Amino acid sequence: PARYFDTRTTEPISFFLSSLEELLAWQPNSNDEFNVSAVPLAKRQPPLLSKRPRTLVCHDMRGGYLEDRFIQGSATRNPYVFYHWRYIDIFVYFSHHTVTIPPVCWTNAAHRNGVPVLGTFITEWTDGERLCEAFLAGGEEAYRAVAEQLARIAQHYRFDGWLVNMENTLSAAAVESLPPFLRYLTARVHSVVPGGLVIWYDSVLQNGMLKWQNELNEDNRVFFDACDGLFTNYNWKEENLERTRRLAGPRYTDVYVGIDVFGRGDVIGGGFDTDKSLRLIRQHGLSAAIFAPGWVYEHLGEENFLQNENKFWGLLAEYLPTHSICTLPLATSFSLGMGTSRFLDGKEEEVGPWYDLSVQEIQPLYPEHEGRLSTSCCLQDAWCGGSSLRVQGTILPGEERVATRLFSLQMPAPPKLFLTLLYKLEGPHPDELTIALELTTWDSGTCHEGNVTSLPEPNGRHHPRFLPAPPPGLAKLLAACHRGSHGWTSRCYELDLQDCSLRDLSLLVSRHQPSSQEMPFSCLLGEVRVLDAASVAASPPQVQSLVASQLWWQ
Repeated sequence: PARYFDTRTTEPISFFLSSLEELLAWQPNSNDEFNVSAVPLAKRQPPLLSKRPRTLVCHDMRGGYLEDRFIQGSATRNPYVFYHWRYIDIFVYFSHHTVTIPPVCWTNAAHRNGVPVLGTFITEWTDGERLCEAFLAGGEEAYRAVAEQLARIAQHYRFDGWLVNMENTLSAAAVESLPPFLRYLTARVHSVVPGGLVIWYDSVLQNGMLKWQNELNEDNRVFFDACDGLFTNYNWKEENLERTRRLAGPRYTDVYVGIDVFGRGDVIGGGFDTDKSLRLIRQHGLSAAIFAPGWVYEHLGEENFLQNENKFWGLLAEYLPTHSICTLPLATSFSLGMGTSRFLDGKEEEVGPWYDLSVQEIQPLYPEHEGRLSTSCCLQDAWCGGSSLRVQGTILPGEERVATRLFSLQMPAPPKLFLTLLYKLEGPHPDELTIALELTTWDSGTCHEGNVTSLPEPNGRHHPRFLPAPPPGLAKLLAACHRGSHGWTSRCYELDLQDCSLRDLSLLVSRHQPSSQEMPFSCLLGEVRVLDAASVAASPPQVQSLVASQLWWQ
């Protein structure tokens, strides 16, 4: 069927629903198993609903369902990718189809990085009026049937809820049913989707008029009270923020103030001035909804996209509270889910462009310190997948080392950790530098390293011991401790900790000789792993009852 398979190539594709009839007729179907997310939502710290301002990203690009609709990937040159997951809390996939089911590749990539994904339920223009009249003015049974289907769809495809956007006027009968519809939808989503969310877009008022308010006020509050949050329109000024903060009361972090990165209409700042809008929102303690950050790709072009993307998010970083990883194992090859080649064990296996967000790996922090330090993606060389992480910077005169934070962590440390690192030094003086990993722990009077001889490190910095060979029983998993291949160097480490809580994982670049000269460096990271020794020793569960279906022989 054309909904599930591309008519030109027969490949499985992600899809949307275009009408109320299609929504009400929707049933799970064996053809759509490709569309079910295979990656559970990773846990994070602090939890999403903690009392700090959140960041929602609303992805709206050229109508949606572009190359990202191909569930098994495509040979796309210079695709749009998003990878600043550590800096955002919620991802919304937006299109103008009635029921936008997020392409499964986005759900997989976001979940792997601890970010929930919402689809969009939208009604617009006169068609939208008719649709709303049909299900809202039709009374409780009619609107409950719609809510039930929306909740079932999120549950079935394993994404996390809905943005509800009604961009048309409503009759008195329809608008009267809207708050109970939102309450029922929210309750159903919460009951079938763990951590599920329903967010309302600032459009219709409680009298049924379509009039964007750019704030939370008495005219739209009834909808805010009926669900998990409000996403405001974009043309606000500071007084709108003040009124919103007052009216929201204790739920002020449930208001997501809209920022249109395209800067349409009378806005404070978009494009590379988006930080001006974000700064004001944060001064009032509110959450933010960044709409169409694909501006970087659409407006500035795809040629220098990765560079421009890092610049865009780097300018916002100080206003984006990050979330930490709180479970082990942590293992990543930094792949963005795209590339100009595919690599395996440091060797180029296949040349040619590819794009598949489902195989994007866990993404690190992307710290920038003007001129002194930067992290970016390198597509020309990788250990595994399509790219590696390039860390570039300068060791200042008189200093011996630079530490680059890769991941922020928040979890109790197991008694014994194994760490592995694959790297390649670029640049003129590779033999004058040492690369290692550093783990920091949260300050506590009890925390210390395990072996009796070691003194407690000041400020909780731990330098894991280098293992020249893998410990017995781990040879297979840590096979390449003492050797690399294709120019990559491989290292294994162990660290014993007692009563500690992990805080940061950093890359440490040190020079052998102190010097009054500054020393530039460039290092590619191919893979990093942090493993709990106890679970590594246990044998992994065996795969059982494997079934192959939907085969297409070429």
